[in-house]
Amino acid sequence: MTNISQTGDKIIEEVEAASAKINKIKAAASSKIYGQDDVIDLALITILSGGHALLIGVPGLAKTLLVETLGTVLGLTNKRVQFTPDLMPSDIVGAEVLEQASTGERSFRFIKGPIFTQLLMADEINRASPRTQSALLQAMQEKHVTVAGSGYELPAPFHVLATQNPLEQEGTYPLPEAQLDRFLTQIDVNYPDKEAERKVLYQTTGTESLDLEAIVDGEQLLSMQHLVRQLPIGEAIVDAILDLVRSARPGEVDALPQVNEMIAWGPGPRAAQALSLGVRARALIDGRLAPSLDDVAALAEPVLKHRMALTFDARTRGVTLQDIIGTLTNSVLKL
Repeated sequence: MTNISQTGDKIIEEVEAASAKINKIKAAASSKIYGQDDVIDLALITILSGGHALLIGVPGLAKTLLVETLGTVLGLTNKRVQFTPDLMPSDIVGAEVLEQASTGERSFRFIKGPIFTQLLMADEINRASPRTQSALLQAMQEKHVTVAGSGYELPAPFHVLATQNPLEQEGTYPLPEAQLDRFLTQIDVNYPDKEAERKVLYQTTGTESLDLEAIVDGEQLLSMQHLVRQLPIGEAIVDAILDLVRSARPGEVDALPQVNEMIAWGPGPRAAQALSLGVRARALIDGRLAPSLDDVAALAEPVLKHRMALTFDARTRGVTLQDIIGTLTNSVLKL
């Protein structure tokens, strides 16, 4: 009994300390990126859950700045890759080059690509060919890459924040379902309100610039990610997650009638895993010891949206995935 009490007290102390640091991280990021507090929260939830995020938004909404800022305050190395149609897998992963020593002996040396970083921004990921997109799959899921039969471990932690322009679809290659499922969340980046945009004008057109410092480092972030997995999750929350995910699958016994009519395919088990981690990360950010139904509701759309597809009939009728997910959330969670 004493050991259980001591373990509980230790977790409480760790949650309080982690929450205080996360609040500093949020404040620092918000001081650089105005009007995108929800985006910052979701990005931090994704990273604390150990996952990757897909940022959807038009150009100029500080998506690149978000990655640079998070890399700085989280103490992570970060790199940016601009995806283009002529980008090759070796441009991301790296390649072996033949070198000749002064003795005349020749040997191959592996030159690491930009993927060997802790926080990678894949800018406009849907502009690269499917072959190049697939080069990220193994890295995102398994945290290592294979080149010429040799495996290379990626730095820990390793996270991908990819961006996608929702307007320009000409000359793009839609991400396959398998790759979309590798992203823990899809984060919609919208326009800031007027007051936030006013601050952006002052910040970006003046002579002063705000320099940020690292608040944590990679090792501390790994400890926070481990703490997320230690937080207890109640049986009622687990049931709510499972009911919500299963209700979004056409053909399931638990599916609502409109799902069978309007959804072509629904979320798989990774969606439930993502929600289970995400709700605990959200609780940790707030300094809570366990997640609630409100956490499930808040993360339902970011976790499920890119794991579902509308039928042709639903699209012609103007139905949106937000509408469907909202209906499912209210029905299942009884909010």
